[in-house]
Amino acid sequence: MAHPSADVLTAKPAVGSLELTEDLVRTRAYRFYEERGREDGHDIEDWLRAEAEVFGKKPPAAKANDTEGANVAAVA
Repeated sequence: MAHPSADVLTAKPAVGSLELTEDLVRTRAYRFYEERGREDGHDIEDWLRAEAEVFGKKPPAAKANDTEGANVAAVA
């Protein structure tokens, strides 16, 4: 017999839940845009930063610094 919480761990999130999450990311990304003084050209950066914040992960920019050395080593 499966553990009672197994269904919770494997269940897909409800559509409303996904929409709410996307709304949170969108709102946060827009705040970053506003904080920058509404400077265009950073939409992807703002979106990824907002996703990282909402999902509790490191922003992609922090990871890029870690891989720069690997790229140089691979080329050398």
